[in-house]
Amino acid sequence: MNKKILVTGADGFIGSHLTEELVRLGYDVRAFVYYNSFNSWGWLDQSPQDIRSLLDVFAGDIRDPYGVKKAMEGCTHVLNLAALIAIPYSYHSPATYVDTNVTGTLNVVQAAKELGIEKVVHTSTSEVYGTALYVPIDEEHPLQGQSPYSASKIGADQMALSFYRSFDTPVSIIRPFNTYGPRQSARAVIPTIISQLASGKDVIRLGAISPTRDFNYVKDTVNGFISVMESPNSIGEVINIGSNYEVSIGETAETIADIMGIDLTIETDEQRLRPEKSEVERLWAENKKAKELLGWEPNYGNKDGFRKGLEETIKWFTNPKNLSQYKADVYNI
Repeated sequence: MNKKILVTGADGFIGSHLTEELVRLGYDVRAFVYYNSFNSWGWLDQSPQDIRSLLDVFAGDIRDPYGVKKAMEGCTHVLNLAALIAIPYSYHSPATYVDTNVTGTLNVVQAAKELGIEKVVHTSTSEVYGTALYVPIDEEHPLQGQSPYSASKIGADQMALSFYRSFDTPVSIIRPFNTYGPRQSARAVIPTIISQLASGKDVIRLGAISPTRDFNYVKDTVNGFISVMESPNSIGEVINIGSNYEVSIGETAETIADIMGIDLTIETDEQRLRPEKSEVERLWAENKKAKELLGWEPNYGNKDGFRKGLEETIKWFTNPKNLSQYKADVYNI
């Protein structure tokens, strides 16, 4: 355990879960959080005290090359999760996605090259594949930028890989499919369904319900990050982390309503619909490479695993303390 791990985006949904698990496993962790005048550490503010007391917290901005390099000094590994990820907001402000996702990634790999970091795990997304041209989607599937967000992530992935190919910077690309679980933003579909139902609604507003997704419970995603970080086989590789189970948005909503014991009616909310050519109609992960290269397998795969993950997520969101942090009546792009 003579490793010092920097987690960028540690204040976010996946990042906070990952940071906590690394601490539990005994790693020395530096949490890179987004600087703000409120001195907020994001979701890490709600971490157990015994975990927070062990964190080395660095407040900064992934877009700042000097701050990024300073944060990385003394670290052996970097898990780069800092990103803008909301697809609707990328239609509104695409330049911010280039600055944060592409330039931010450049800052990380440039500093890694200069500092001699042992490994950088860069976070990709299944959105880079666009609508599936074949299923299940393996890592050789063509990349299709169907939103400014996905285009920025394609650029970020290629920037990271270019440093591996050009300078032998030890970079691994983890490509999680749609992660869900406690703490996720309500702009994502599963939290928006749960938060609307938990707020007393039986008629909920959604965008398109025919697209399919491969939902990955956050505990599985976190285990994927750690497996990629620890495995020497991952350097220079792009690795899908997904459940290999495909389900539609509509069926997902019905399953959530069934667990919560609510008769559900869905209304289409026009502002939640993506532009026609931008909607990703189908995602379904091939996870064979992760199994063979890392020995990673989902604990929440298949239909039963998905239901189990939803039950855990619903339990968290329906806690009044947690639900009070969400604005179920407001659509946040």
